[in-house]
Amino acid sequence: MYTILIVEDDPKIADLLKSHIEKYGDTAIVIHDFEHVLEQFAAHEPHIVLLDINLPSFDGYYWCRQIRQISTCPIIFISARSGKMDQVMALENGADDFITKPFYYEIVIAKIRSQLRRVYGEFASRNEERTVEKDGLILYAERMELKLGAETVTLSKKEAILMETLLERSPRVVSREVILEKLWDDAFVDDNTLSVNITRVRKRLTELGIGDALETVRGLGYRLNTTWKDLS
Repeated sequence: MYTILIVEDDPKIADLLKSHIEKYGDTAIVIHDFEHVLEQFAAHEPHIVLLDINLPSFDGYYWCRQIRQISTCPIIFISARSGKMDQVMALENGADDFITKPFYYEIVIAKIRSQLRRVYGEFASRNEERTVEKDGLILYAERMELKLGAETVTLSKKEAILMETLLERSPRVVSREVILEKLWDDAFVDDNTLSVNITRVRKRLTELGIGDALETVRGLGYRLNTTWKDLS
């Protein structure tokens, strides 16, 4: 399951995009606060962004540049502007594709799937792909996928970093300090934010049929126990 962020100030278009995306089993998040797009991008860690040009406060070009400072995830512009220079500016500011309104929703979905395959799926580069494996549980770091046997789940960027850190050190305890440094590079983060990310990783493991693997070691940190040995 992938997460698609929709940055579109026309509620009708945004809702229709969300509806079509969710038909394919993915998660669509519609932005309503157009003054804090980057903060919401960082909070949701989407796999792809649909971005309009004409937005309140700052235009889509601005937000595309801001996103590009922290992420290489695919960005598709969707705009009523059809001039060549608009498309050139979108690509120059870091976009991967441009769709002109009005559009067929099936074309938008096809372009989304194409970008997802290119970056995360079957068409992604496999040259020296980095993996971390422990007793049959395999993390594909660049694809942000976790696999056990025939089952695979998609991770967010932070979930993948956290999973890699735990796998590499298993069965040793990983301190909170190490995890915080890996995930936020010494930025101040409260305990609740860390707990949310731990909960998300536990959920991904559960989706693979792995229970009680991620242990909280009070006063120290977290340990990943190989409870999945007989499942792989």
